[in-house]
Amino acid sequence: MGIRRFRVAARGVSLAFLLGLGACGTVGKDSGAANGAVGTLAEGFRIGLLLPEKTTARYEKYDRPSITRAVASLCPRCELVYNNANHDHATQRRQIDALLGDGVKVLILDAVDAKAIAPSVAKAKVFGAKVVAYDRLANGPVDAYTSFDNVEIGRMQGRALLDAIRAGGDPRRGPIVMLNGSPEDPSAAELKKGAHSVLDGRVTIAREYDIPGWNAAKAADEAVSAFAALGPGKVIGIYSADDGMAGGVAAAMERSGVRPGTPLTGQDAELAAIRRILLGTQTMTVYKPIGSEARSAARFAVDIACGKTVYGTTTVANGTTVSIPARLIPPVLVTSATIAGTVVEDSLITAADLVHPSGRSPGRPAGAYGRRSPASRRAP
Repeated sequence: MGIRRFRVAARGVSLAFLLGLGACGTVGKDSGAANGAVGTLAEGFRIGLLLPEKTTARYEKYDRPSITRAVASLCPRCELVYNNANHDHATQRRQIDALLGDGVKVLILDAVDAKAIAPSVAKAKVFGAKVVAYDRLANGPVDAYTSFDNVEIGRMQGRALLDAIRAGGDPRRGPIVMLNGSPEDPSAAELKKGAHSVLDGRVTIAREYDIPGWNAAKAADEAVSAFAALGPGKVIGIYSADDGMAGGVAAAMERSGVRPGTPLTGQDAELAAIRRILLGTQTMTVYKPIGSEARSAARFAVDIACGKTVYGTTTVANGTTVSIPARLIPPVLVTSATIAGTVVEDSLITAADLVHPSGRSPGRPAGAYGRRSPASRRAP
């Protein structure tokens, strides 16, 4: 999907979310209580934001500021109370306890461990709090969910890997290695499902690993082990579920003697990954417009807090709750040919960013960098 087509679709969906904005502002104390409200726009309320870690660049650089801006725009009197669990689900549970004890009644939750957090989500409901699952679908009685279409991201990764392998000959001519995301993260299972739907029966998956915590060093270790067992010269492709792991795997490929240019996938459109794509050491990534996801989470949180019935573009189930209103944001494929029209045009990355820290440019795709429309000059 082209980035311009994406914007049209996203704006159309956003309009449906904005139609009810006025109603929330008129919810008074009495009518709000009758509708299950926990606050009003006139008085404001506190919203707890719980993100899972800081290792992945996106959370501190994009998610947190984007959600902060979105909440401020929708509810100027609201206060956002921020917590980051640094990969520790026990810490995140304590953070939720503290927010609930402090009277916070709305949580935007990106769970470290979707299953382990379920008792905390249930506890929030006992305290009368509303829970919006963000990016990862937490277990328990959540009120709404927003993320990206992770199965489609997996299919994008699988198709890009398969196409790159086919460009070199028979896709069954050698083995590939799969490095999936964290087993504690339900989005990792969705990515894996999407990738397998494309790759199964078309390539030989000789080694496959689920990497706890999406840990780049662990992914690199597993890759080195797989290359040694299979023969580095025989491996014809590597599926990496995200860009962080792809960075570790790319280094492992070089150390192990895997042929330069061997296809390698990723996702998240991290700057380091874009540089690798330009250098030819990574094949693709996936741009996930975090600004749209952040606005969706803020919209859900504010509307639910004001006692409104919310609707998404679909519904999901998490094993404990069915028919959860959900909005899934369309992802965008990024290759060397589309960098300029996606992440650069949307100001996620600038031309200056693409200059390597050493001072040399990794190269630039045809027609790059300065084709930014006024509509795209906003934070991701």
